[in-house]
Amino acid sequence: MEKEQNHQVTKRNNPYMSFLWIILTLLLLNGLVFPKLSNQQIIATDYGSFIEKVDSGKVKDVAIKSNHIYFTTEERGKTLTYQTGETNDPQLVERLLNAQSPNKNNKISFNQIIPRENSPILDFLLMWILPGLIFYLIWRQAGKSIQARMNGGGNFMSFGNSGAKIYAESEIKTTFANVAGQDEAKEALMEIADFLHNPSKYTQIGASLPKGVLLVGPPGTGKTLIARALAGEAHVPFFAISGSEFVQMFVGMGAAKVRDLFKQANEKAPCIIFIDEIDAIGKSRNTGLGGNDEREQTLNQLLTEMDGFDGRKGVVILAATNRPESLDKALLRPGRFDRRVQMELPDLEGRKAILEVHLKKVKHEEIDIDIVARATVGSSGAELANIVNEAALRAVRMGRKKVTTADLEESVETVIAGAQKKNKILSDTEKEIVAYHEIGHALVAAMQSHSAPVHKITIIPRTSGALGYTMQVESSEQLLQSKENLFKRIVTLTGGRSAEEVMCHTITTGASNDIEQATKLARAMVTRYGMSSRYDMTGLETMNNSYLGGDGSLTCSPETAADIDHEVINIIKDAHTKAKEIISTHTEIMHRAAAFLMEKETITGDEFMKIVEECGENKT
Repeated sequence: MEKEQNHQVTKRNNPYMSFLWIILTLLLLNGLVFPKLSNQQIIATDYGSFIEKVDSGKVKDVAIKSNHIYFTTEERGKTLTYQTGETNDPQLVERLLNAQSPNKNNKISFNQIIPRENSPILDFLLMWILPGLIFYLIWRQAGKSIQARMNGGGNFMSFGNSGAKIYAESEIKTTFANVAGQDEAKEALMEIADFLHNPSKYTQIGASLPKGVLLVGPPGTGKTLIARALAGEAHVPFFAISGSEFVQMFVGMGAAKVRDLFKQANEKAPCIIFIDEIDAIGKSRNTGLGGNDEREQTLNQLLTEMDGFDGRKGVVILAATNRPESLDKALLRPGRFDRRVQMELPDLEGRKAILEVHLKKVKHEEIDIDIVARATVGSSGAELANIVNEAALRAVRMGRKKVTTADLEESVETVIAGAQKKNKILSDTEKEIVAYHEIGHALVAAMQSHSAPVHKITIIPRTSGALGYTMQVESSEQLLQSKENLFKRIVTLTGGRSAEEVMCHTITTGASNDIEQATKLARAMVTRYGMSSRYDMTGLETMNNSYLGGDGSLTCSPETAADIDHEVINIIKDAHTKAKEIISTHTEIMHRAAAFLMEKETITGDEFMKIVEECGENKT
C-alpha cells in the first residue's frame, strides 16, 4: 500500500508529465479551434475573371502581394477569397478607383493585404514553450551529472543505477528442494544459509562469513537456480545482475554500477548478490594484448568493494562462470571469492532425482526412471527438464492425458538425434546400406565383452541428418575407462563402415560422424590419457574451456605432432581391421538382423540379441 501511494505521489509531482499535458492541450486547441478562425480557403482564378468581377461590381477589396492579386467577393451571402497572377496592366488602378463595391455606395478598397500567418498558439509553442522545455531538460540533466560526480558517480553519463534486479525475500519461492542432483553443492551452500539465519553461532567462535562463492560448471547445471534457492532458504533479499551489464561504452560507468550495487546491498543487509557470467568483467588482466580500460576499471572497483565491506553484516556475493581458468587471480584469492563450488553434470542417481523433480510438474503414468536416466548420460539438469517437457508435448500430440515411459524415450532420441523425418523416403539400395551399417555397429558392440548393451536400432531418418543410429545404454555408471574399453569403443564406431565394405562392397558418406568421434577418441588416448606405448605418460595436449566442450592445443614440437598423427592413424587402422574381422565372421547374423531391421525399421536391443543367441555366437 505504501509503495502504491509513493508511486502515485511521484506520478503527480513529475514535472515531465505536467509539461507533456500542457503541450498536448495547446496542440489540441491549435488543431481544432484556430483553423476555423484563421484558415480561409483561397480559390485560384484567371486575370480575366478578376476584371469581369471588378466591372460587374462583385469585388469587395483587393490586395496585391508577392506578384499575386488577392480579392474577395460577396456571393450568395458568403465571402469568398480568390487569387490570380499580377500582370502589367497600367489601367488596373484606374479601373479599381472607378469601380464600385457590392454595396453600391463605397469604392473598392485595394490597399488591404490578406496575410496567411501561423496561429498565435503555434507561435507561442515554438517561441516560448519548446525552448523553455529544452533548456529545463538540459539544466536538469547537467545537475544530475554534477551531483553524480560529487558523489563519485563517474562520468557525465553515469546516474549511479546498478541495473540489478532486486527480489524481496517474500518473492523468492525457490528452495533447495527444487534443486536435485547437486548434493555436494547444496551442502556447501547450506552453511551460508545457516550463517545468515544464526550469525551469532559462528561469530561467537570468531568465524566470519565467506565473502564470495564462485559457482563453476558446464551450462545448464543449475548455477542460477541454486543461487536463487540459497536466497529462498535464507529468506533474504536477492540482487541478480549479469556481468555483461557492467560493461558500458564510456569509461567509468561500469565502476559506478558496482559502487551503487554494493551501496544498495549494504542498505538491505543481510542479502545475497548474484553476478551471472562474471568472466565478462573478471577476465585476467595478464593477457599481453593490451587492456580494456572500462572492463579493468570495473574489475578494480569490484575488487575494492569486496575488500571494503564487512562480512559480518551478512552480504554474500555469488558468481557463476563456465570459464574459471580465464578469471583474474586477484579475484580468486582468499578474502574475495573464498569458496569454489563445483556444479558438475549429474551422475546416474542425480539424473534420477532431477527427472523426479520435473516429473512432478506433469501428469504421468508409472515411469521407468532408471531406463531414462541411463539413456541420458552426460545430460545437464536443463537438458533433462527439456526432455520431460518434450515428452509432455508428445503425449498431447498423441491424444493422451498422461506421459508414459515411451514418451520420455522418444524425447531423449529427439534431443539427441532430432525429430523423425517422416517424409524422408530412402531408396531400396540406400535403405539396405543404412540397415547393414547400423547392424554393423550393433554386432561389433555385441561381440565384444565389457561393451555397453545395445538398447535400440533404427533406420528412420532424423532432422539432425542421421539416416539411422544405434543406441547403447550402459548398465551402470562408468567413472573410469581402461585403454582396452576405449579401444573397443573405437572398434564399435568403425563397425558401420566395416559393414558397408564387407556386406555391401562399397563405402558411403554415412560414416562421417563415426570417423570424427573415433579420431577424437584415439587422439585423446595418445595426447591426454597417456595410452600410447611410444610416448608413455607424456602430456602432449592441454584443454581450455573444459566446461564448454573443450578446446585442445598441442604442447609439443611439429615433429612430435606429426608422430602423434601416425599413432592415431595406427589406432584407427587396428580398430577398423578388428571390426571387419568380427563382421566377416558373423555374416549370418548380419543378413538376418539387417533383413529384420529393413522390415520393422526400428528394433529393440532385446530383439537383436535374440537373433544373436539363435545363431549361437559368443563374445570375444
